[in-house]
Amino acid sequence: MTVSSGELKKARIVGLTGDEAVAQAVKQCDVDVISAYPITPQTIIVERLSEFVANGELDAEFVPVESEHSALSVVTASALTGARVFTATSSQGLALMYEILYITSALRTPVVMAIVNRALSAPINIHCDHSDTLGARDSGWIQLYGENVQEAYDLIFQAYKIAENRNVLLPVMVCLDGFTLSHTLERVELIDDQDALSYLPKKLCYPFPINPERPATYGPLALTDFYFEFKVQQAEAMRQALSVIPQAMREYEKISGRHYYFFDAYGLEDADVAVVCLGSASGTMRYIARELRKEGHKVALVKLTVYRPFPTEELVSALEDMKVVIAMDRSLSFGAVGGPLFEDLRSAFYDHEKRPLIGCIVYGLGGRDLTPSDARSIFKYGLEIAKTGMVPERVKFVGVRE
Repeated sequence: MTVSSGELKKARIVGLTGDEAVAQAVKQCDVDVISAYPITPQTIIVERLSEFVANGELDAEFVPVESEHSALSVVTASALTGARVFTATSSQGLALMYEILYITSALRTPVVMAIVNRALSAPINIHCDHSDTLGARDSGWIQLYGENVQEAYDLIFQAYKIAENRNVLLPVMVCLDGFTLSHTLERVELIDDQDALSYLPKKLCYPFPINPERPATYGPLALTDFYFEFKVQQAEAMRQALSVIPQAMREYEKISGRHYYFFDAYGLEDADVAVVCLGSASGTMRYIARELRKEGHKVALVKLTVYRPFPTEELVSALEDMKVVIAMDRSLSFGAVGGPLFEDLRSAFYDHEKRPLIGCIVYGLGGRDLTPSDARSIFKYGLEIAKTGMVPERVKFVGVRE
């Protein structure tokens, strides 16, 4: 995210944690139904929303349930009535939702769900990595990742704009790093309530709502005769999202003054080595990239905001002149050739004439800090590959105790 030169319209500057910022954005999106089950480090989001509903700040139905599976079931069913809906979860909660994740996307319901990224058990861990959401990358949900609290706030608005587009109608995950963002107080510029309503006018959010006067079947049995066609339609909707997402981001810039795109790049214009990452690690990596460039090293940082749909053509165009691309995965894909982001980047370049060497860094599992020295070592690893023309390790672990 970068701030444009245009004057921000009626912005209010406040201090909010990531969880509070998400709740504030959901309130301004004027949702109709919220359902949730508490799980660390997401709980504060739904606590704040329950307070907004209880004190009359938000006219919505708040449905407490007995599990995350039930929470997603409630908002999916509510979305089928045309309501604007929201839920949130983390880690094991997302894992418990798995059955309904696929149903939600296959029913083409525009659900928005905040995921406060947290490592999956076992062993039990409450801190950040991306194993929860990256494990759900093939469930048919659009995935957006925020670098900081401001982005967590902004991406909620854009998620609804994307999800409710008639050419998309797919659910969206807005992902923010657990504790690093969820519980950290940062400066946030709020948009005006009227601007929020102009960006997201209240409407029938699902075009074929449940109506007793016009009976319809939702989630029918589809065997060998029609199931394949349903899946192809979902794939087409995800493809359509690639054009809808930039438009939603441009429209949001008009009311906020903040520019978004599939990714944000620093230093690409003359770099030999580019590092690609998701989430809060981007800030540390960008800082070290600046320091290394002062020392004469041609390095760049690409922060990926949209992970699904994967912006293949846009990334290839941006990175094709690099000698080396390093993918930073805060997740493992056990038994695969590398982490999820690495595999996506490598596949994107497979048929391309200009192919940089691509390495995989796995870091930060279970909330392990990415230190400035770790960040520097990642860039130096890429520079060494550029020098030798060889990737010495297919997967390199950074930050593991010896």
